[in-house]
Amino acid sequence: MTKIKICGLTSEVEANAATEAGADFLGLVFAESQRRVTPERAGRITEVVRKLEQRPILVGIFVNLAAVEVNNITRYCGIDMVQLSGDESWSYCQGIELPIIKVIHIKTGHKANQVLHEIHKGYEVGLGRKPLWLLDTKTGDTFGGTGRVFDWKLALEVSVRYPVIIAGGLTLQNITSLIKEVNPWGVDVSSGVESGGKKDINKIRSFIETVRRAEKEV
Repeated sequence: MTKIKICGLTSEVEANAATEAGADFLGLVFAESQRRVTPERAGRITEVVRKLEQRPILVGIFVNLAAVEVNNITRYCGIDMVQLSGDESWSYCQGIELPIIKVIHIKTGHKANQVLHEIHKGYEVGLGRKPLWLLDTKTGDTFGGTGRVFDWKLALEVSVRYPVIIAGGLTLQNITSLIKEVNPWGVDVSSGVESGGKKDINKIRSFIETVRRAEKEV
C-alpha cells in the first residue's frame, strides 16, 4: 500500500482531517515557507494527533538548521521523524536523534545513476537506521515546495531499487498516472491539496481516495 504524506499542515483542523482521511504521515514545516509553523503551534497540533489511538507519523521539515536545534524542536513538539530538505551532509545526519527522511533534489538533466549514487553514499555512512528517501524537484535556490513535476522515468529507475517517496507537483489530476507508472513506496503532497494557498479538506480526502483507487489498478 502506497504511503501518503500530507505536508505543510498548519492547524489542528487540517491535521485531524488528514488523519481521518487516512494519511500515513503528517508534515509540519519549520523552515522558511508560507506554511511554516512555530514550535508552539506545532506542539498544539502534535498534542491533538498523539492522543489518537491510530495516528499518522509526525514529520518535522527542516532546512539547514543546526542539528542541536532540530533535536531541541523535535523533542519539544513531540515529532516522530525529521525530514531534511536542505543540503545537509551525511556527517550532519549522524547528529540527528530521530529517524530521517532525506530529500534528494532533482534538477533538470539529473540522471537516475546520480540519485542512486547519493543513496549509496547515505547507506555507506551507516547511520544505524535506514533513512527514507524523498525525491523532489529542485528549481533555482528553492529547497522544495516548487509545485513542479520532475521526470518520472528517473523516479521509476530509482524506486525499483529503493523505497522512495515522490514529491513535486502532485495533484488530483496526475496522481493516478504516477501510481500506475511508478508505483512508488510513498507520495508527498502539499500545494496539490490547497485552494487559495490554504489546505482544502475536500482535496485532501479526494487525493487519498484517488491514490487508493489507483493502487487497485496497478
